[in-house]
Amino acid sequence: MIRVALPVHLRTLARVSGDVTLDIDGPVTQRSVLDALEARYPMLRGTIRDHVTHKRRAFIRFFACEQDLSNESPDAPLPDAVAKGAEPYLIVGAMAGG
Repeated sequence: MIRVALPVHLRTLARVSGDVTLDIDGPVTQRSVLDALEARYPMLRGTIRDHVTHKRRAFIRFFACEQDLSNESPDAPLPDAVAKGAEPYLIVGAMAGG
């Protein structure tokens, strides 16, 4: 089981509270986690990644095990602690402004 922590506005949209748990078949990568998340919660499609290109939205960041994974390859394996469910995969709304 993979644990995914969503920002409040996406939890509200998905109608969940707390972390989301997902079963991933195959390698645990950002792509496989986001594919499983969007399959289970179709209302999140397009909010985290672009519908067509599947690239991360500008004001969304990805973290795991105190590492910023936002610019990593979507097919790179996630840390073992995330794959084993010991640590969550964090999807964070980035701050902007001045």
